[in-house]
Amino acid sequence: MKKLPYREGDVFAVPLGSGGFSLGVVARSPRQGKVLLGYFFGEKFPSVPSDLPTLLPENALKVVKFGDLSLMTGEWPVVGHLQNWDRDHWPMPKFIRQDPLRKRAQLVSYSDDDPNQLIAKEPCNIEAAGYERDSLLGAGSVELLLTRLLGPAPADGTRRAER
Repeated sequence: MKKLPYREGDVFAVPLGSGGFSLGVVARSPRQGKVLLGYFFGEKFPSVPSDLPTLLPENALKVVKFGDLSLMTGEWPVVGHLQNWDRDHWPMPKFIRQDPLRKRAQLVSYSDDDPNQLIAKEPCNIEAAGYERDSLLGAGSVELLLTRLLGPAPADGTRRAER
C-alpha cells in the first residue's frame, strides 16, 4: 500500500480560480485515503502561506467530503500540521439530503473513521438549517466553491478576513 502524503490534522493550500490560496484541514482520512472530510477556511492568501494562522473548527467556512486527488498529486500542497491535533475537536458532522420534489429530507451520518461509509439516515424537516448538503466534491469542485465564496482577490494584496 502506498504511503499517503497527508494525515489527519494536516493543513493544505487550495488554489483559487480568482488567484491566491485558501486553507483546508484534513479532519478524517481512512487508511486507504480516497474520500476525506475537510474543514475549509475563508482567509485568502496571495501565495501558499509559510506561517499558518490559527485555525479553529468553529471558524470553518465549509465542512465537506472530498476526493484526495489534488493532495496525492501535490496540486494542493500540505503546508503544516496543526499543533496539538485532536480529532475530537474536529467532529464528523451530520449532513442533509433533500428531495424538494417530495418535500422530504434526511439527516445522514457517516462513520467517524471513514467519510465514505454511511451509517445512519433519519427523517428531518426539509427546512432544517445548519447542515451542509450531503455531497462528495472532487478537487476541482472544491476549488470552484471556495473561489465563488471568497470572491476576487483584494486589489491591495491584503488578506481577506475569515468569515
